[in-house]
Amino acid sequence: MSKVNELLREGRYEDLWQLCCGFIDLSIDQFMTIQKSLLLEQIELLKKCALGRRIFRGAMPNSVEEFRRQVPLTTYTDYCPDLLEKREDVLPAKPIRWIQTSGKGGEYPFKWVPITERFWEEAGLNFTAIAIFGSCNRRGEVLLKPGMKLLYAAAQPPFLTNAVAHRLAEDVSFQFLPELEEAQSLSFEEGVEKGFKLALTEGMDGFYGLAGVLVAIAKKFNKNSEKTKKTQYIYHPRALARLIKGLINSRREKRSILPKDLWKLKVITTMGTDSIIYRDKIRELWGRMPLNVYGNTETTVVATQTWDYKDMVFFPNLNFLEFIPQDEFYKNKVDPGYKPKTLLLDEVKPGNLYELVITNFHGGALIRYRIGELIRITALHNDVLGIKLPQMMLEGRADDLIDLGFIRLNERVIWQALEKTGIPYKEWTAKKEISDNPRLHLYIELANGYYTSAEEVADKLYKAIKNLDDGLYVYKDLASIESLIDFKPIEVTILPEGVFTAYKKARQEEGASLSDLKPPHVNPSRRDLIMLEAE
Repeated sequence: MSKVNELLREGRYEDLWQLCCGFIDLSIDQFMTIQKSLLLEQIELLKKCALGRRIFRGAMPNSVEEFRRQVPLTTYTDYCPDLLEKREDVLPAKPIRWIQTSGKGGEYPFKWVPITERFWEEAGLNFTAIAIFGSCNRRGEVLLKPGMKLLYAAAQPPFLTNAVAHRLAEDVSFQFLPELEEAQSLSFEEGVEKGFKLALTEGMDGFYGLAGVLVAIAKKFNKNSEKTKKTQYIYHPRALARLIKGLINSRREKRSILPKDLWKLKVITTMGTDSIIYRDKIRELWGRMPLNVYGNTETTVVATQTWDYKDMVFFPNLNFLEFIPQDEFYKNKVDPGYKPKTLLLDEVKPGNLYELVITNFHGGALIRYRIGELIRITALHNDVLGIKLPQMMLEGRADDLIDLGFIRLNERVIWQALEKTGIPYKEWTAKKEISDNPRLHLYIELANGYYTSAEEVADKLYKAIKNLDDGLYVYKDLASIESLIDFKPIEVTILPEGVFTAYKKARQEEGASLSDLKPPHVNPSRRDLIMLEAE
């Protein structure tokens, strides 16, 4: 039994909070002391292994400053073929599992990242902290109970979200719907559908998975609820009672039945850019705000929201954090030979944009690794909650930046603006194109039989982008620019109905992983566009 499980079962909630969530009480100096101490331990491990010596290129740093000055920044290419072939003999510590994620076309088909036992133990504390933050209402409150039932909508092994689910089942005794062993034998869609049916009969306390899936489930349920014959549940009295109660609640408020009428969820945790986009919809449909978490295969988890559901705070115990400032990032983008400078967390400025660089602790393999993602530091502390550490939000992929000269866009900005247009859509993808002037070319499949012109979509999208309160991406005096030049930065192609479904089916037939069943929202490849019949 893990320490977390022991404390939870014994009701030692104060000790459990301190063990998992106590990091939010650190000062920035204390945070940096932990970071630097763990990095020095990791440097010594790296010096003794073949992978570390290769990445260090002859350097033998003895301090944090020497490490940052002497060791180069890396990308996954620097670890090939060692990690691709899962060569454990070259690593700083023996892994207990390997996690896979999607690769990069033309360079490597996927990524394998090793996880050591100590790293996974530390990560387990962070996963429990996330579950606590996602269910509590105030500092020190632990509302988790063994046996809580969560609808499972995450990936199958060997992907990270599946491994996290197993860890939560072990540490917090969460029960997933369907059970993890069964979910792994089903397709993603089959697993979600089976879990939803189980939730009708067995009840449900929360959700773990992709935010977009939670919205899609609710929409499908809402569409089918009025057609559902309640008599089919006559042999499932608990499901029937739940449906009748939900129907009464919805009719009292003079609207169609929603998932929040059936369940009172205690925790929802989601990850990724779509969590920001869908958070209000999820609260409207499911009756609870989702807790957004920032993590990925290379880091496991980097930061989390707390019980105010606003910006995120970094974890100190899994990765050493460095930050490439925006101006350094652009210098390197223009000149790939330029070596960008980095800052540490105690040097970042509120409002600024940074590319995140990480070094795994506890025998991990990645060293000064460029994840390829941009974060924004929103504040240096959270005064309302008394958290003295910098606050952040995820902006999107660093390679997803679309620079149109007077306006800079990324996935989050485009997505948020598209939602604000009110135009119903199935899916979309966008890329930068250059003719006379650079422009954003949006390829979109409309939904619900909605019909409009490409010009109207472009106009509404551009207006929505300009109305976003986001000074980092929209040129502050854009109106004066428009009056001087013919600046029309948006072009739209409306795709035929069903193209994204056909794309998904084609990728499934090719054996693509769950994360690769849709084209990227930003900068799709020529092959992606051909598959979407957009060229």
